[in-house]
Amino acid sequence: MATLLHIDSSVFPTEASASRAVTAAFREHWEQQHPQGTVVYHDLAAEPVAHITADAHLAGFVPASAHTPAQAAAFAERVKLVEELEQADAILIGAPMYNYTIPSTLKAWLDNVIIMGRTAGENPSAKGTPVTVVASRGGSYAPGTPREGYEYVQNYLKAVLADGLGLDLEFIVPELTMASQNPAMAELAPLAEASRERAFEAAAARVRGLAERAAA
Repeated sequence: MATLLHIDSSVFPTEASASRAVTAAFREHWEQQHPQGTVVYHDLAAEPVAHITADAHLAGFVPASAHTPAQAAAFAERVKLVEELEQADAILIGAPMYNYTIPSTLKAWLDNVIIMGRTAGENPSAKGTPVTVVASRGGSYAPGTPREGYEYVQNYLKAVLADGLGLDLEFIVPELTMASQNPAMAELAPLAEASRERAFEAAAARVRGLAERAAA
């Protein structure tokens, strides 16, 4: 039975969130492809995971037999999240850009699941698992744009998810999402709508591709 790990981190509800709208469409397509599948879902805005603590961090570098009671308790919560990552057949992450980077709630989740010698390091335990990141942003930070140098979402997540955890990463990037709300961006509204439509198409295509790969 296929399992999708779905993470949302936008602070806005689906009707006001570009990333949630696209992840919801992706999930709907995925469930159509896997009617008997399982979805493990985390809404990090509604129920954030704990930020990493000294006990939780240090416990990742010593054997379980050497954990203090505080370390054991903190590390157990990390292990739950890690096992969800390891058991997933596909991962879906909504990662809107806030102040040039990812939401702090998503960073907290990443800090919990990155464990050297297990999920990261020489033989990452979830290596090769496909992960799709919906990286929405209010403006455009694409190559050649004035704000290109301020893009700290895709470059960071590539370093962590692909290079660090060994996941098979693909981005879907709905951009210019503030065009409908910011009068100064009104003339960009057609480009924003086109970007949104491409994102929905990309979500459907990604799901089809994953299903074909699984069946091969």
